[in-house]
Amino acid sequence: MARTIIPFGPQHPVLPEPIHLKLVVEDEIVKEALPQLGYVHRGLEKLTEIRDFNQMIQIVERVCGICSKIHAMCFCQGVEEMMGIEVPERAKFLRVIWSELHRIHSHLLWLGLYADAFGFESVFMQFWRIREKIMDINEATAGNRVIVSVNVVGGTRADLSPEQCNWILQELDWVEKETKRLQAVMLDDYTVKKRTVGVGVLTREQAYALGAAGPTLRGSGVAQDMRQFKYAAFDKIDFAPVTAPDGDCYSRGKVRFLETLQSVDLVRQAISRMPQGEIATKFKGNPEGELVTRVEQPRGELLYYLKGNGTKFLERVRIRTPTFANIPPLLAMLPGCELADVPVIALSIDPCISCTER
Repeated sequence: MARTIIPFGPQHPVLPEPIHLKLVVEDEIVKEALPQLGYVHRGLEKLTEIRDFNQMIQIVERVCGICSKIHAMCFCQGVEEMMGIEVPERAKFLRVIWSELHRIHSHLLWLGLYADAFGFESVFMQFWRIREKIMDINEATAGNRVIVSVNVVGGTRADLSPEQCNWILQELDWVEKETKRLQAVMLDDYTVKKRTVGVGVLTREQAYALGAAGPTLRGSGVAQDMRQFKYAAFDKIDFAPVTAPDGDCYSRGKVRFLETLQSVDLVRQAISRMPQGEIATKFKGNPEGELVTRVEQPRGELLYYLKGNGTKFLERVRIRTPTFANIPPLLAMLPGCELADVPVIALSIDPCISCTER
């Protein structure tokens, strides 16, 4: 049987990410997938040579706008550990609140794109309509809708008043109610299941061996989440990873849907348990030494390697984003699928290529 090589990307109407795959196809069945990355060059890590460690907070936030708050938190945690800075308890809870709000809006964005991938454009609009509430919360509490810039070394730049906390809780009640209204469509609808159940299967063993991260890993039944390591205020909050057993596109979608509702609960817990006090610790000096720090992005484990030399300029900043970890699992999912399922499978890992290529 003749083999055909079909290019997928780097521009594709379903996937707004510059990922390019060469698909080896036999009679509409994908036999092999060969990746070709490297379309995005921004030099963000190189900027550490001319931007001091405080200025680098704004740089790392722009690795990915959708999870910018979590990038900044990971970077700040690393610098704080190197310098021995103790972050106030209130600031730790504030970091949890804004990071979980970012997780909600990232998952809602993805759920909308996912629905659009199998032709449910109205559901796409509904998820993005709900996401606007989270954007409004970000803007009202931090001054910006996406890149909120609330993290500083030693704590947070902004605080939340009791009135703002009550308002956030009211808005989240609405977000939860409206998201649950779409649960039957995303988890029970015949068309959705037809396009996702048994499609793009990644077994538990494959996910673990290939180093999958985030919902891609937990969708294969592995209960691993960096929030289990209790960074920020997660040691004061009740949390357990969301998993699904089957490792297919349906399971990965289910994990993200349920994580959206879980993050609403985590914000409620953080607000109810947040103590009074300072939001930032004053400090002197510069970072020295080297370390690795990790947090959980919406897409999975985010890893920062930082190296300081005692000056205000870090010697090295190296970032490992979850999409980089999820490319090998994606290549394992594609062989054996139908060509028409490739966009849905590729989207099921929630790829962010601009994160991956800095």
